[in-house]
Amino acid sequence: MAGGEGTRLRPLTSNQPKPMVTIVNKTTLEHIIELVKKHGITDIVVTLQFLPQQIKHYFGEGFDMGVNLKYSIEESPLGTAGSVKNAEGYLDETFIVISGDALTDIDLSQVIDFHRRKKALVTVALKQVENPLEYGVVITDDNKKIVRFLEKPTWGDVFSDTINTGIYVLEPKIFEYIPKDKPFDFSQDLFPLLLKKGLPLYGCVVKGYWCDIGGLEQYMLAQHDFLKGKVKLDPPGIKMLKDIWVGEGAYIHPLAKLTGPLIIGDYARIEADAKVGKYSVIGNNVRVATKARVDRAVVGENSYIGPNANLNYCVVGKNCDVKSGARLAERVVVGDECVIGINAVINHDVKIYPFKTIDAGAIINKSIIWETRGMHTLFGKSGISGLINIDMTPALAIRVAAAYGTFLPKGAQVVTSRDSSQVSRMIKRAVLAGLNSTGVHCRDLRVAPATVNRFNVHTTGCLGGIHVRICPFDAQSVEINFFDSSGVNIGEDIQRKIERYYYREDFRRASYDEVGNTVFPSRTSEFYAEGLLKTLAKEAIRKRKFKIVVDYVFGSAPLILPHVIGKLGLEVISLNAFADEDRATISRRELSQFMKQLSQTVKIFKADLGVLIDSNCEKAYFVDERGELITPNLALLLMTELVAQFEKKKGGIAVPMAAPLVVEEIAKKHGRKVKRTKVSARSLMEAASQKDIVFAGAQGGGYIFPQFLPAYDGIMSFCKLLEYLAKAKKPLSQIVASLPRTHLAHKNAFCPWDYKGLVMRRLMERTRDKKVELIDGIKIFDTNRWALILPDPEEPVFRIYAEADSESRAQAEVNNYIKFIKEIVSI
Repeated sequence: MAGGEGTRLRPLTSNQPKPMVTIVNKTTLEHIIELVKKHGITDIVVTLQFLPQQIKHYFGEGFDMGVNLKYSIEESPLGTAGSVKNAEGYLDETFIVISGDALTDIDLSQVIDFHRRKKALVTVALKQVENPLEYGVVITDDNKKIVRFLEKPTWGDVFSDTINTGIYVLEPKIFEYIPKDKPFDFSQDLFPLLLKKGLPLYGCVVKGYWCDIGGLEQYMLAQHDFLKGKVKLDPPGIKMLKDIWVGEGAYIHPLAKLTGPLIIGDYARIEADAKVGKYSVIGNNVRVATKARVDRAVVGENSYIGPNANLNYCVVGKNCDVKSGARLAERVVVGDECVIGINAVINHDVKIYPFKTIDAGAIINKSIIWETRGMHTLFGKSGISGLINIDMTPALAIRVAAAYGTFLPKGAQVVTSRDSSQVSRMIKRAVLAGLNSTGVHCRDLRVAPATVNRFNVHTTGCLGGIHVRICPFDAQSVEINFFDSSGVNIGEDIQRKIERYYYREDFRRASYDEVGNTVFPSRTSEFYAEGLLKTLAKEAIRKRKFKIVVDYVFGSAPLILPHVIGKLGLEVISLNAFADEDRATISRRELSQFMKQLSQTVKIFKADLGVLIDSNCEKAYFVDERGELITPNLALLLMTELVAQFEKKKGGIAVPMAAPLVVEEIAKKHGRKVKRTKVSARSLMEAASQKDIVFAGAQGGGYIFPQFLPAYDGIMSFCKLLEYLAKAKKPLSQIVASLPRTHLAHKNAFCPWDYKGLVMRRLMERTRDKKVELIDGIKIFDTNRWALILPDPEEPVFRIYAEADSESRAQAEVNNYIKFIKEIVSI
């Protein structure tokens, strides 16, 4: 399979197909053809799509390599299975599918023999890897029959470290299940279909080397592994002393200094006093001039490295001219046929596209033009965040917003807002510029809570929203939150698309007459308040004549709540009721202090209850009429009880996997069902968006009432609590006292990233005979207790939750799994 563009390998693949990228002076496809020939396979079909003529002209009919090559060209992308279907005319017996852009020495004969012994329809070659996130995870039973596929999972979905290598042995009967001339994928479409039909799919775990050349880091790793002898393939050239391979006709001056392992290609020339360090690959016909230094670098064929030039852990493409004194720093990639001027400096991580000229003496800190960087996760659990003016700068905000704007259609409208801080204002202005530059229009609410932003997106037909705020409990960091057209957090699929545009710097540039504009709509807080009031039983609340203490903690709620309070007939004692740009967030210690102050104020004024609404108006924390704090776990049970009992609309309740089991008990008592979700705000919001859900809540003070807005809303949560209390005609403490008690424990266990897949696989093996749920991480059930082991997507830790019939047993359950993880990590 050789149809890939290899976008993550640009600029190396900007002007050639990915399988034509060289590993130790041979194209990746050459290595694969030699491997299959080694296992007795000489009839080969190559599927092509991107720049197909380059591959056809290079390999011809395969006679020079001792094989018979045929080609199958897709007019448009057909997916992995669809491209093989396109070659069906050549495949009338058992055949093997292998990628032309991965480096491997896997024993293909072993996989074929396994396939025949199992009489399989499909056999997938599987490999155990340290970090399975970028691959398709495959789970098999004891007989090696495949039971589940997970395509590019998140850490919460990783139940094994055994991944799909993309090497398959197939029977021609497989074509009956692949549609013709339609995009169709093996992992996403075909294999799930075959599993559903109960057909024989098997997984063969193989040893040996396998590396998907997906990005530049993997490309360099493959070269180094080859030179270290980790790959059992033959490098070109003759092996000399000190692990130095030298090609035919190469010239090495006696005063040149070489440190192996390294490779020097055919007819290359290394001049006097030049230094070529270990793990370097010098291509065919390359000239390294006097006193030049090349260390851990890959230099493509026909390139020239001038006197005193310095290359360090970088890649130079074919036919390049690196002039004297030029310096290329770590992870620099220069595309084909570029000229790097005398004494030019290309700083780390810069990518230079093919056919570019860098002037003499220039210092380049930014990619020329529009190319990938090493793929790192841009998004976290709450959007994009970082230290102010260190990680999160206006320059980054412009690029992020431009990437988001490129994802949206030209002319789309986006709602923007921020908290009261000066930092958020700076970042939001950069966001506006980035969006407008791509032809996206903005409805800027200026200072407004995220809830008002979400409501505006939800009700005005905008395609998305962006809210900038100081990170909760971290005054030194700022975050950018992204909302979709429903006003809920964007999903991982959209995040990945935004990241792709961001890392490639492939931004849409609007022409002068298409640049987006920014408008400042008026009365948005009032419209939000009116929409909220329409969903409440206002008369019942008025009749109750509540006395309430509200702590605004210097946030944005004072911009909204007064519009609501007056219509509900509340008597309100307000605390910290003004926006303070220097206190846009509070610390956890301050939160505890504010809750104590709220408790005391409720008792002093003999109020019916107290509420603290966070600075972003998304979460609410409650105190009963006695001044007793209602803990987050208990508050979730309280809201569940009140919703289940008093909400008129029929429907279920959604809670995360870490919520206690008594939620089901409470819901069942009132004839309602519970839906469990992943432990993330986005997953809870997705569940709340479904028609059969009337309430969704988590243990951190976030509650969702989807009849108004399918997202966290502290003000709505507060108002609905008043409505339910008015209907209950009981004091809050009495309702809380009637709730069933539960015992939950939660701790984190450190685990290096490279061990996470192994831990999940060992957990699956350990719990094979137990009842488990795999919605998010692994949730293990036992008599009167459960434990949830959840790999964190951002930190090298596992989050472990447990519930039992006593506090001590819950803590013991958590500690048992912490011990289990430590034992694996210490292996």
